[in-house]
Amino acid sequence: MASRRPRVVVLGGGFGGLATVHALRHADADVVLVDKRNHHLFQPLLYQVATASLDESDIAAPIRGVLRWQKNAFVVLSTAESIDLDNKRIMCAGMDDGSPEPLPFDWLVIATGAHHAYFGHDDWAARAPGLKTIEDAINLRSRFLLAFENAEVEGDEAARQAELTFIIVGGGPTGCELAGSMAQCARQSMPRDFRGIDTRTAKIILIQGGDRILPQFSERTSKRAHRILTKMGVEIRLGNNVTDITDEGVFVGDEFIPAGNVFWAAGVQAPSITRTLGVEVDRVGRIPVGGDCAIEGHPNVFAIGDVASVTCAKTGKPVPGVAQGALQMGRHVGRIIAGELQGGTGNRPLFTYRDKGSLATLGRGKAVADIWGLSLGGVAAWFVWAVVHIMFLVGFRNKISVMTQWGMQGLLRQRGARLIQGEDEVRVKLPALPSDRTDRHG
Repeated sequence: MASRRPRVVVLGGGFGGLATVHALRHADADVVLVDKRNHHLFQPLLYQVATASLDESDIAAPIRGVLRWQKNAFVVLSTAESIDLDNKRIMCAGMDDGSPEPLPFDWLVIATGAHHAYFGHDDWAARAPGLKTIEDAINLRSRFLLAFENAEVEGDEAARQAELTFIIVGGGPTGCELAGSMAQCARQSMPRDFRGIDTRTAKIILIQGGDRILPQFSERTSKRAHRILTKMGVEIRLGNNVTDITDEGVFVGDEFIPAGNVFWAAGVQAPSITRTLGVEVDRVGRIPVGGDCAIEGHPNVFAIGDVASVTCAKTGKPVPGVAQGALQMGRHVGRIIAGELQGGTGNRPLFTYRDKGSLATLGRGKAVADIWGLSLGGVAAWFVWAVVHIMFLVGFRNKISVMTQWGMQGLLRQRGARLIQGEDEVRVKLPALPSDRTDRHG
């Protein structure tokens, strides 16, 4: 241990993990980033992949490419399975015989993010997929597009309407963005592509357990978003909780809604690795940390982003699980480690979250924002949203590609990423042509 350079291990190549690595670019240490995927994913635009607006390569960048100029950064493509805090080592997958391989560390930053939470109904996962990874987005996109293909050749009216009913559980930013984008795609991008159905008859139902959508936003902005989505044709159900999900649809209380597709955007939980630390975690598995983002009793181990339960030192409020929070925590922790590597001592600075505003897009040219103390909506909010997202996209190619795609969609009202993938063989019924039906569309 004494013969090698100090080693900082960062688990996770998301916003927080990359921010930490970048903050250590001048440190006299080996900075090892461990992730099970080889790419950084810009999650705020993941829903646009799921709704055929963008290609998956537009919002992902190879981690090795991002860090190519940082000479002290090393990338390990592996899965961290457990963490031994006392012996300062991480057990990672990768040995030929299947046994875990230890990775020692001097400083550790846990930035593994979070995944879907089904509130004790894990069996719902197969019927109501969530949206956290590129694989999730491709799956959702295929399900969304395949529903129209099935409806096109379905001769029974009730079955056809069920195929064209899409239920989204959860009225936060992801749920609202999915609902708005799906509605816009069905009503503007696809009507001329099908002969047997009118895609504009698709029902998009957004179910929210609380009394308003976008509860993280101001009440005024939440009401504005509600009006925009309703005008777009989204049916919003407030104060409703899903009680069961079957292959045929969803139970909301005692009411059954036939639906061919259900998508989950209602909650998250930390990955299971947090429960291997031997420290107390909260009910969703997040790691409570101190004001410096370090784990109590382990000053060289930090947790940031969605995996951490953090309180802002200035306001005393919990830091929200958003990209800007993870970025700020990553920079904060990186500066602490860099200072101590240079021999710095004394009290560590406490983390202060700077809320730069909240943004959500509900469709092309439609967005809401709480920013600079103002509640914005419509084209103005969409422009702010677009500029912010382009700025924070990783990679010049991705910035240009996304701007080009958005420009073309604005001009042509078409979406170029409408690919059904992930199925070895897609099976639909033999077509029932419009002339075979009694309920023809005009």
